[in-house]
Amino acid sequence: MRSLYCGEVNESHIGQEVTLCGWVNRRRDLGAVIFLDLRDREGLVQVVYDPDLPEVLATANTLRNEFCVQLKGKVRARPEGQINKDMKTGAIEVLGLELTILNKSAPLPLDSNQVNSEEQRLKYRYLDLRRAEMTERLRFRAKVTSKVRSSLESQGFLDIETPILTAATPEGARDYLVPSRTHKGKFFALPQSPQLFKQLLMMSGMERYYQIVKCFRDEDLRADRQPEFTQIDIETSFMSSDKVMEVTETMIRELFKEMLDVDLGDFPRMPFSEAMARFGSDKPDLRNPLELVDVADILKDVEFKVFSGPANDEKGRVAVICVPDGAAKFSRKGIDDLTKFVGIYGAKGMPWMKVNDIDAALSTGVDGLQSPILKFLSADAAKALLERTNAKTGDIIFFGSDTYNVVTESLGALRLKIGEDLDLLEGEWKPLWVVDFPMFEEIDGRMHALHHPFTAPTGLTPEELEANPLGALSDAYDMVLNGCELGGGSVRIHKQDMQSAAFRILGIDEEEAQEKFGFLLEALQYGAPPHVGLAFGLDRLVMLMTGTTSIREVMAFPKTTTAACPLTNAPGNANPAQLAELGVATISEDKE
Repeated sequence: MRSLYCGEVNESHIGQEVTLCGWVNRRRDLGAVIFLDLRDREGLVQVVYDPDLPEVLATANTLRNEFCVQLKGKVRARPEGQINKDMKTGAIEVLGLELTILNKSAPLPLDSNQVNSEEQRLKYRYLDLRRAEMTERLRFRAKVTSKVRSSLESQGFLDIETPILTAATPEGARDYLVPSRTHKGKFFALPQSPQLFKQLLMMSGMERYYQIVKCFRDEDLRADRQPEFTQIDIETSFMSSDKVMEVTETMIRELFKEMLDVDLGDFPRMPFSEAMARFGSDKPDLRNPLELVDVADILKDVEFKVFSGPANDEKGRVAVICVPDGAAKFSRKGIDDLTKFVGIYGAKGMPWMKVNDIDAALSTGVDGLQSPILKFLSADAAKALLERTNAKTGDIIFFGSDTYNVVTESLGALRLKIGEDLDLLEGEWKPLWVVDFPMFEEIDGRMHALHHPFTAPTGLTPEELEANPLGALSDAYDMVLNGCELGGGSVRIHKQDMQSAAFRILGIDEEEAQEKFGFLLEALQYGAPPHVGLAFGLDRLVMLMTGTTSIREVMAFPKTTTAACPLTNAPGNANPAQLAELGVATISEDKE
């Protein structure tokens, strides 16, 4: 139906007749002449209809935005004064000779000026995706996946599909369940990741596997989460964690260089403990110069129990953030707003101190400082705080004092907020690897795997792991870019005794382990090789590369923050006959 795309018409086609198909992006009626901007996925081209062909001009006069048309015309150069240098096809135009309306468009439910809510955009997503920026994002995403495939396949990785209907596995979120018609009362689970299957593929001798795969997690949503998302899933045998990190780091560096002409350089490595101590996050944004500074040793003897209590508690933490030139930027109301903000993370308050004259403060420990807590601090303690934080005149210091987790999370979030609010971010791209994660964490008296139950410890026997699980580090690693976790992985447990020990620590007894993971434990008995893997979030990767702030902007048909689809009205009700066939009953909202 077409001879070339609209956005491909150029000066080399001058004098040629072309056939184009697309949508009317804009129509301008100058009386005797009508101008159209015709659009397809490759771009725009200007089409001109003049009085020499009155029937064609009359048809052009009926066109409106988003009519779908086919036209034939002759390419000609634009007059010198009418060249549009901001348009790819701006040096030429097409003189319209024939025009066929393939389909008319009703008045659009979306505002052409893009003053639309996200709900409206998702309800009419097929119209929203016609916008040039949305089309370009999906094209960009397709190029990313193509280059990832080429990179991995050139290194001997096999693209292998794994089941979507499977058994539930504990990976940190609720499962989406699918009732079975042939096994009434039983359910499949949609995979949170292909974790166990890719491990089984290593035990099958595949050695290098990858898959660009859909994963499903029923969890609270935010800008970088969706109930269904896409992973670049990778698993290898007979490789070390260092080698996998090297291979995948090279792949990401090459991707950024080819797609964005950005050189990410070598990725530094940072232990989890350092990331939490300095930045309050296991995915720190290194563009932000602010850091958390521990000061418990300075404040453990002060009379102010808000400080001395946590400072003398092994589970407590006292830390500060010093904001350069921040004293004048935060009014009392601004500080109150920040105090409310850290309260979201459990902080009961947020003491502060403004440095109005650093020389006077270092001299006396009192003069030159402004703070409601100054009366509780000795001169020596105040001086030590200023020296520890390297404070300068005009700075403001914010304090966190509570349990370790509350202080770390609240000050970590505060660091990000202040960095964005005051535009402190330095540089465009700051990647790193976070390594040496704890293998387990204790929550409400129960042990939980920080990554997942199949992650191997670093340098321990099963007996040593069970003797001190909270002291064990896992051979795991996360790739972080600009405060976003791009991907994570680990060396997997490949021996049955170690896997059984990990299950026991997690409170999974032998009977439950056999019920849920019997096939894995059995497979580990038959010469399972050492194996290691990593999974990238494709949606997050493309989100970062395109400069958007939500993965919904780089997905064709995403869900809302309530995990609903306005376009299809999913999830919907099942009719009674379907439920009866599945052996499933529902509870009405009233009864619930």
